[in-house]
Amino acid sequence: MKEFSWKCTQFSQFNKSDTLLLVSGLHFGTPNSTSGEIAVFSLQDGFQLQCRVGNKPYDIFGTWYSDRHLLSGDLYWVAHLVSTTGLWINKASQETSSEQTPILNQLFRFYNTNASSVRTVMVACPKLSNDKHNFEKDNVKDGVELELNGDSDNDDDDLARQPEKLLLFTTGSKTYTPHQIGFKRIKKVRFPKVLQAGPSVKERIAKHKERLSLGSQIQPGPGQQTCDDIDHVIDLEGHIIGMALSPDQRYLYVNSRPWPKGYVITNPLEPPTISQDIEIHVIDLLDFSIKEQRLKSHKAYTPNHICFFIFLDVSEEYVASGAEDKHGYIWDRYYGTCLAKLPHSDVVNSVAFNPVDQGMLVSTSDDYEIKVWRSASFLNRTVGHTERSKLPYCIEPIERSKVMYHRTFESNCQYYLHKDH
Repeated sequence: MKEFSWKCTQFSQFNKSDTLLLVSGLHFGTPNSTSGEIAVFSLQDGFQLQCRVGNKPYDIFGTWYSDRHLLSGDLYWVAHLVSTTGLWINKASQETSSEQTPILNQLFRFYNTNASSVRTVMVACPKLSNDKHNFEKDNVKDGVELELNGDSDNDDDDLARQPEKLLLFTTGSKTYTPHQIGFKRIKKVRFPKVLQAGPSVKERIAKHKERLSLGSQIQPGPGQQTCDDIDHVIDLEGHIIGMALSPDQRYLYVNSRPWPKGYVITNPLEPPTISQDIEIHVIDLLDFSIKEQRLKSHKAYTPNHICFFIFLDVSEEYVASGAEDKHGYIWDRYYGTCLAKLPHSDVVNSVAFNPVDQGMLVSTSDDYEIKVWRSASFLNRTVGHTERSKLPYCIEPIERSKVMYHRTFESNCQYYLHKDH
């Protein structure tokens, strides 16, 4: 992606039909640059580029809203430590039939305080129509129907078919690091057919001269009163470093590094020291309750300002996560027991289950290796117990139980090694 002036890629996601791939990354720039971009590639026509979309800050990452539409973000500073974040819906391909056909439109604009911003955007569909009372019991707004200046045409029927959804993102209010999760209900989204013609250059100049002659001041930028409200907020009181949905999209799993208990933040630019212990919180999206069970074992060592994203994944029975202690981890979803550690020689940034076979897991690391792990039961069926015993295997936790024994993962002999030239 260097041909697009990208410093690195950070996130990727397939659309529902597996025909398009969303990739987001960070632009080259100054050391503190937060500018990013999203690129969409077709998986059917030789991996051709379909579109490029600006994305700021880069750790909004972007996500699919539907099979042919994706979400991106922008950030505008309006005062010291105060900004607004706009979330945009974009078509996944460039419009060629007419320059008056829009390819993006704003969904929401949120108000940010204390140098915080919206990050890590996700979309879930956890049967919201059955839990309307959960929003209303806290006297929060029950979402909005987004009338984006017109009805859908044939291409945008993709939007018309979408059910009511839930927007999820990390944010903050006490400090600039992401310590809260925001929720916003999205009802029907209707994309405009035609761009509304604005005033001509001549008309704009005339209006500007008229304002000057009347001595009117420049209108201020968007303030809190012009921004959208967040429907619900959960504060985890720690630095959030990763989120993942369960396969049924009912539960949200969150990697977080907790703050010291009872710490009072007096300067938003000086967040508390974060723990080396990572905790996985489980949130039920039907009632926004936080489950008592927390998954632990994995570690992280970097401070706030250079904190790693540690991505995690969830299957029907397991939860997996990377860590900075050179291992990936696997837990049983229901017992909360740590089942296995997956060794690497550097930070494990991300893990992912095969969505149709939870007995297959992939881990990626700063050691430039992508490792493919297979369950013992799969290898017993395919290569037999004798051959399986010769393969490299994962490290089992000391606390071994019957549950862990029967669900231990072992490594496939095939490791895929990728080096960045």
